[in-house]
Amino acid sequence: MDYLPLFTRIAQAHCLVVGGGTVALRKAGALTRAGARVTAVAPSIEAQLKTLCRDSGGAFHEREFAESDLENAMLVIAATDDVDINRVVSEAAKARNVLVNVVDQPELCTVILPSIVDRSPLIIAVSSGGRSPVLARLLRARLESTIPASYGRLTELVGKFRDRVRQRIPDFDVRRDFWEHILQGPVAELMFAGRRQAAEDMLESELRDAKPAPRGEVYLVGAGPGDPDLLTFKALRLMQKADVVLYDRLVADEIVDLCRKDAERVYVGKARSQHTMPQEDINQLLIRLAKEGKRVLRLKGGDPFIFGRGGEELAGLAQERIPFQVVPGITAAAGCASYSGIPLTHRDYAQSVRFVTGHLKDNTMDLPWQELVHTQQTVVFYMGLQGLAIICREMIAHGRHADTPMALIQQGTTPNHKVLVGTLATMPELVTREEVVAPTLIIVGEVVRLREQLAWYESPAQLAQDP
Repeated sequence: MDYLPLFTRIAQAHCLVVGGGTVALRKAGALTRAGARVTAVAPSIEAQLKTLCRDSGGAFHEREFAESDLENAMLVIAATDDVDINRVVSEAAKARNVLVNVVDQPELCTVILPSIVDRSPLIIAVSSGGRSPVLARLLRARLESTIPASYGRLTELVGKFRDRVRQRIPDFDVRRDFWEHILQGPVAELMFAGRRQAAEDMLESELRDAKPAPRGEVYLVGAGPGDPDLLTFKALRLMQKADVVLYDRLVADEIVDLCRKDAERVYVGKARSQHTMPQEDINQLLIRLAKEGKRVLRLKGGDPFIFGRGGEELAGLAQERIPFQVVPGITAAAGCASYSGIPLTHRDYAQSVRFVTGHLKDNTMDLPWQELVHTQQTVVFYMGLQGLAIICREMIAHGRHADTPMALIQQGTTPNHKVLVGTLATMPELVTREEVVAPTLIIVGEVVRLREQLAWYESPAQLAQDP
């Protein structure tokens, strides 16, 4: 992070605004809404800004800025259109360890004023680190439309009961469960409907009857092929709820970072011939953590029930009568094909699709090759990079034409998305010439010919590099 987000109490604090125009007025308005005493300094100051400073308990001075203006200031905002004056203000503030914000010059700032969604006492701030204030305002507008004003009233109600709930429920985990139930249940709905007294009465009743509830549960969640935007709403909700996260090698860091910040994270990834934790140990760990009362998120790349061993992991939970939920994810075949412009089925080219594991065992690949060579069928190979030469050789040997189109997709749906296009005859040699990085997915079939027309995710330059 370039900036650490902080919410600072500035009520009755002395804050200085250097500038007397419209921008200075807007910044001073934000300061006074937080209770600051604002002083403005500029050769010419708008009448409305003078009034605002006077009403806040501050002052105004129609003259040039002087370093002495920073005396006892907690924060200074430079809002002039003179770059040199802004720089002088910034350097003087930094020398005195006074927080400084310079409008539209982030390199001179020690603090950034974010775009704010005000649902007091609930405050939501959005910042681009000064790089794009317009983007921050657009995101704020989106949040404004989805977070009603009643969230502020709900926050007040929670604050009123917070100390009592802490005394009644001393255990932190149980207390968190209680508040999650309140904030996602009928009490919150009553507040949203404007029925404050009914909501308060129900919260009183819930608090009297509060009992520790069994918490142990496992969430088996598909994280998709890599792009965080492909996560489902339910996946995101459970990712924020879990106490412990067990995640695979194929789960992108950006997705893991969306989990609850204080959740324990355990890496259980497996690469070819390198298992951080054997599958049986993972199964037992899920059981042990759930029996300890933890809410356990098992986060798996793609879809947990498509070459994800999800069924194996749930079998032990079911035997131990541990509750679990399954959230499907976009499997690699669907995600990678879509981002590559390759429809897996098409009326003119393929009326069926087969998902096959291309994982080698003892340097062999025991697959029903005769079933995989139908011309009106698309075949998708997961984990097939190491056995690519065998796949091409066997498909040709069992009747698929050597010039059948073939695509190899590397790190699909991520910023490193890359597609190599060839044929069953040419792909092995092509891969030896290119630097290919796992994970990869292989698609064989006539539908690959549509990529040139339908590819949308990559730039024209990237497409031009494909053979």
